[in-house]
Amino acid sequence: MQNVLLTLWPLFALIALGAILRRNKTFEPAFWVGAEKLNYFLLFPALLINSLANAPLSDPQLPHLAGAIFSVVIIVTLLCVVLKKITGWAAGRFGAIVQGNIRFNTYLGLAIVADLFGVEGLGIAALILATLVPLSNVTSVLCLTAGQNVTLRQLIVPIIKNPLIISCVIGIIINLSGIGLPFGSDQFLKLLAATSLPLGLICIGAALHLSTLKAESKMIGINTVTRLLIVPIIAYSVAYFLDLSSLVMVLLVIFFSIPTAPTSYILTRQLGGDSELMAGIITSQTMFAAITLPIVLGFLIP
Repeated sequence: MQNVLLTLWPLFALIALGAILRRNKTFEPAFWVGAEKLNYFLLFPALLINSLANAPLSDPQLPHLAGAIFSVVIIVTLLCVVLKKITGWAAGRFGAIVQGNIRFNTYLGLAIVADLFGVEGLGIAALILATLVPLSNVTSVLCLTAGQNVTLRQLIVPIIKNPLIISCVIGIIINLSGIGLPFGSDQFLKLLAATSLPLGLICIGAALHLSTLKAESKMIGINTVTRLLIVPIIAYSVAYFLDLSSLVMVLLVIFFSIPTAPTSYILTRQLGGDSELMAGIITSQTMFAAITLPIVLGFLIP
């Protein structure tokens, strides 16, 4: 537990720093927009490409890992569907709630993995992202547009244009080709990647909307508890049932224990969902994860 706390507090301190800088108006609003774009379209993809280019694609546990990811997402989504039937949630509200339970903050997840498990952990984590990013995005779009006539183009275009998915494909192709990252390109990508996670965490803090916590406080609270405590239990149970190794199990649970993705707000707004509820969920989960993550990881890591 002590090691976990020592690993996590600097990460959440960076998030807090971002919130302070944004609220003190240290930088112009345009700065944060540029920083987020730089990270999302360049720095973070560099991290994913570098990690996947050296990931253990021959690991026999990969099919089980993919099966575990699909199982958790399906179980959690189906539980939300049952609740939708009972409560009569509109699609926009339903989509926000589902995203709060199945999407994840990639910056925080990889920062935790990098600090706790190093290069080996990052390789496996990148494989988790390669499966979970497209799956969670497709599921989110379907839930936000439930009952609407969504064309195949409307479903696929946001996925294939996602820079995280593109970088995952590039990294996997490089890995399978066997050419590696020649002529010092690996060092170039490492330099870009080194700036990604700290900048990403600061931007998370800058994007928090504390004012959104006042409305929908009950639903936001329920979603926060479900995501940060119940979904990790589901993930652990699935991983245990599929007999995943201890390291793979821990990494899987980490990605289902971290708060939802800040980009969930953008997708929700673009598809006409309940963006205010989504903003509240993102803010609440990010704040309370500082309490729940040490507890969850304390049970997983001896």
